[in-house]
Amino acid sequence: MVDPNGMKLLFLPVSGPRGMGEYARAVAIALAVKQRWPHSDIRFAVSREAPYASGTPFPATLLPASPTLCPREVKQLIDEYRPSLVLFDNGGRTQTLREAARSGARVVFISSRLRPRRKGFRLRWMRYLDEHWIAYPEFIAGSVSLLEKLKLRWLGRPAVRFLDTIVPATDPLLVAQTLTSYGLTKNDYVLVVPGGGTAHRGATNAPEIVAAAASGIAESYPTLLVGVNAPAQANSRLQCAPRLPMATLLELIRNARLVVSNGGDTLLQAIACQRPCIAIPIAQDQPHRVDACVRQGLAVRAELDTADILRTALSLLSDEALQHHLQTRMAQSSITDGLKTAVDAIAELLGISGTKDAE
Repeated sequence: MVDPNGMKLLFLPVSGPRGMGEYARAVAIALAVKQRWPHSDIRFAVSREAPYASGTPFPATLLPASPTLCPREVKQLIDEYRPSLVLFDNGGRTQTLREAARSGARVVFISSRLRPRRKGFRLRWMRYLDEHWIAYPEFIAGSVSLLEKLKLRWLGRPAVRFLDTIVPATDPLLVAQTLTSYGLTKNDYVLVVPGGGTAHRGATNAPEIVAAAASGIAESYPTLLVGVNAPAQANSRLQCAPRLPMATLLELIRNARLVVSNGGDTLLQAIACQRPCIAIPIAQDQPHRVDACVRQGLAVRAELDTADILRTALSLLSDEALQHHLQTRMAQSSITDGLKTAVDAIAELLGISGTKDAE
């Protein structure tokens, strides 16, 4: 059992010059931990090349590259910090997992793609993991396979949980501040979040393609484009925002009339918030994810083509019956809040009871 006043958590998300999904998920979990146990000690280790490195909201060790590529530095950090729990997100080395386990820390691994999931189910990794959290709902990520079940039964570890999606709790003050700052009205604007921080084969210009569609949507509806510069010939009514903290982005999702995103985390967050969503697959693992949501009646698919995105968006915006159908299906969905799952699991791992540490 760990005293909440002395608990020390080390987060090691994959990080680098492009992409921030793992980092954003880790920060959301860390903030939720801090909210439940205000006196917890939380640290991060991220690549110094990551654009968010200097803005991490917790003490951070800046590494020459992603933690997976810096086993020596990570080992030194574990030796010096002596964490109660180490969380690896989508990356890691066997030697690093071994060092974390030998230090006495509980070890958690998150996988959000097939390759990291396979690594997490290698026997030499399973011996060091206490928990393996699979990002995305089971109907997308796939149930625990027969081979995975046999390995789990043989070793008796790790515990496996599905983190459906990460949805920070709503903040009424943040809602008002966010909508006011962009002059938006609840349920009256289109939110476009292309993502695509990493270039993908066949989709290297994905953010620009989606941004051009956002400019077209803005001719008819108030539109906010997040994380991408406006196209050169953008409609003057198109508003643009830089990359936003997850809590701010979630408030924009919750209050949007329509969300346009790629097939990543924003898609699942929009579904969890019961907002009609158009999903555009831009990476190799995303068509399966988008199609799974479409089959469940939870989203509408558009192809990575400006004209198709614009046509699909305008059609959905004018079809109230389809919007109602999507929202009804989302309300019936089994998608749960992965933040609660993660924080409850940490409490269980560390033997902590209660919702707040002692003041």
